[in-house]
Amino acid sequence: MSLSLQGKTAIVTGAANGLGLAIARHFVDKGANVMFADMDEARLEAEIGEEARAEGSLRMFAGDLRQKLAITNLLSATMDAFERVDILVNASRQTVLSDPLCIEEDGVEAMLQQNLMTSLRISQLAAKRMIAQGDSGGAIINLSSIAARQTRPELMAYSIACAAIDQMTRAMALALAPKGIRVNALALGSVMSASLQTQLKEAPDYRETILRGTPLGRIAAASEIVETAQFLASDAAAFITGQVITVDGGRSLLDVVPTPAH
Repeated sequence: MSLSLQGKTAIVTGAANGLGLAIARHFVDKGANVMFADMDEARLEAEIGEEARAEGSLRMFAGDLRQKLAITNLLSATMDAFERVDILVNASRQTVLSDPLCIEEDGVEAMLQQNLMTSLRISQLAAKRMIAQGDSGGAIINLSSIAARQTRPELMAYSIACAAIDQMTRAMALALAPKGIRVNALALGSVMSASLQTQLKEAPDYRETILRGTPLGRIAAASEIVETAQFLASDAAAFITGQVITVDGGRSLLDVVPTPAH
């Protein structure tokens, strides 16, 4: 089986920065047509605006994907540009610290809306497009976290959302398997994303906390995540579905998840 993405069309959410941007750019480099989607229009413009207007293998879509109309417009824009959808990467996610004992500040509704419901609604509509194409196939990849299994009180809301994403991945995999559409997730540890870089600048000691909690003793480069995403999106993973693949340098083998820096 091949790792090639040549000629496939992908939608990547959260593609204005961080892992979403890294995955989207990697997919373009590997021959895919890619719709970069994010609510941060200014950042999208700064990152890929000129390339998107060249009408080559990438386009951009700016909109609040928590809204159903924006999701519908995203799918329509992708079909208008590339005439099909083969891959969806739900990389739009957010982490917040919260007070688990404060009803007004526990953050659960916000995390479920941002991290779970957006991914679920986009997956449902993208799957319908894939099915309508009639050629049986497609791949959906959700970004999750080892916080779904290991957590701390201040990560309660984020952990609940990640656990829900993992279960959604399994349920959607079963629902879509008869149509040849595979659904998998990546459970991540610490990755050198834009948000983590900011955290390390604000709290330099946090790096040592991460390293002590990671058996491989380092923070993952974004390139290590994008290649795993490529594998799941490609025909090389044609018999893999409903799996939550851990990419964390061994951290989930330990008892403690480092708390994000304030």
